[in-house]
Amino acid sequence: MTAEGIIVLALLVLILALLAFVRGPSDAIFVGGLTALLIIPVPSPGGWKIGVLSPSDAVAGFSNSGLLTVAFLFVVVAGLQETGAIDWIAEAMLGRPAGLRRAMCRLIFPVAAISAFLNNTPVVAMMIPAVSDWARRLQLQPSKLMIPLSYATILGGTCSLIGTSTNLVVAGLVSAEAGLPGIRMFDIAWVGLPVAAAGALFMVLLGPRLLPGTASAASKLRDPREYTAEMIVPTASSLAGKSIEGAGLRHLPGSYLIQIERAGFIISAPGPEQVLQENDRLIFTGVVDSMRDLHNLRGLIPATNQVFKLDSPRYRRQLFEAAVSDTCPLVGKSVREGRFRNRYNAVILAVARNGERLHGKIGDIVMRPGDTLLIEGNPNFASQQRDSRDFFLVRSIEDSTPRRHDRAPAALAILGAMVIAATAGWTDMLGAAMVASCLMVLSKCCSVSDARRRIDWPVLIVIGSALGIGRAIEQSGVGAAVAETVIQAAGQDPWLALAAVYAVTMLVTEIMTNNAAVALVFPIALATSQQLNLSFMPFAMAIMMAGSASFATPFGYQTNLMVYGPGGYRFSDYLRIGVPMNLLVGVVSVLVIPIVWPLVL
Repeated sequence: MTAEGIIVLALLVLILALLAFVRGPSDAIFVGGLTALLIIPVPSPGGWKIGVLSPSDAVAGFSNSGLLTVAFLFVVVAGLQETGAIDWIAEAMLGRPAGLRRAMCRLIFPVAAISAFLNNTPVVAMMIPAVSDWARRLQLQPSKLMIPLSYATILGGTCSLIGTSTNLVVAGLVSAEAGLPGIRMFDIAWVGLPVAAAGALFMVLLGPRLLPGTASAASKLRDPREYTAEMIVPTASSLAGKSIEGAGLRHLPGSYLIQIERAGFIISAPGPEQVLQENDRLIFTGVVDSMRDLHNLRGLIPATNQVFKLDSPRYRRQLFEAAVSDTCPLVGKSVREGRFRNRYNAVILAVARNGERLHGKIGDIVMRPGDTLLIEGNPNFASQQRDSRDFFLVRSIEDSTPRRHDRAPAALAILGAMVIAATAGWTDMLGAAMVASCLMVLSKCCSVSDARRRIDWPVLIVIGSALGIGRAIEQSGVGAAVAETVIQAAGQDPWLALAAVYAVTMLVTEIMTNNAAVALVFPIALATSQQLNLSFMPFAMAIMMAGSASFATPFGYQTNLMVYGPGGYRFSDYLRIGVPMNLLVGVVSVLVIPIVWPLVL
């Protein structure tokens, strides 16, 4: 191995160690590693040169089509989330299972099935916010579900030729370089389905123990500020005619339905079988995050009609918390008497008072110093009132813009058109994502500011930096050296040669991009099959499976990186569950492949 290769290998080990043992931002670690590859002195035939990578090679990853696709998909997801379309998808697909293992089944099997026909990246981009909200409602840790989400898309992607771009790269190389007949749509399914079944069962049975646990969602929602809020079941609501349990209002994280007012009658402590009717007035008590979720729930509207009298449309507003000071002119007056909307151009949706459960309608509550108000107003409400003597504290609540449920069909139509266009080959995934993101903004499914805010820049920085580091591994010869060494160690045994090709592809895939890994190993595997006078198709399938099935590192596959932050993971968390998953998938693949495609010519 050259001196350049040794430097790259040492730097790679350092990056892995920092990710595993240092609780620092992963994007900073990756950027630091990429910077080192730019400035570190390297011996060369003519003396010394600065940097393993040239500046253009180092930053090439930031113009990669995969990274740009992820960036535009964040905008598409913003439109789906702002309209509540993701809530529709999650409700239909995920449901309300009891317990972690049942939740994993409801997540893994449908997502894997979808990923066999759709690109993995948009599936994960769409499902991350849905799974996050779903975990909170079920009072489960997101860390128990985010890695299974990524792994499910990877497993599903191994079941068809279009399931992942890596499969298409290998299929192209088989035709162009090996001169073999093209791989058909579901040829890989002979191996992919057994692998997906084994991997899914592994996650359901052992995942709860191997996946990291954080503080429970329920404990995070405990808050001394217990709000009282009123909601109405409007005419033609989708919740009318459903029981409280069927409407999803029974096990709300951090809040309770304490009363229903119906045609002048009071139903106290309604049971789960109580059927909701149009114009029911529902009284909830709970913490602020739950109040935000209630106001985003399709089928309910705030009981106060004041929200419809503000100047701006609801989708341009957000929620705020404000504590009433002793000099506030509202003190001693009811919410109705204080004419809050006229005074502040905002509306009170709920009131909290030292954990006390308030009774009666919001408009009848008499304000006291120290009361905390949940307010809906224009985005500039906080800046206007921050220095006001009327409130002790004003803060905005993240992700609290009311959902535009009327635009949800448009958002779903745009998503469907994007998927069809990319799947049918009318355009590549980047082009489809770019058009879809523009349509989301033009159709007012999300605003420009929402689109900018939803882009997860740390994820994009990690992906771009990882692509640059992968290029250094490729150019320095580290990847090729590892590949040749492992394959030569297999000797003349056909089965061991196949296992070695799988193992080296799996190893290289964990440290560089999937497509680069399969392109690197392909010619070595082809030469190995020719030297041993073996059929190459089993080796091609092994490369295809190993190149797609990457579980042991966050940067081994793009979707692993995407769930890294939302799941609150460390590098070691991927090793704990990913290494056994890699071994399981490898064993199943190497056992099944020779049965379907015999090694001996």
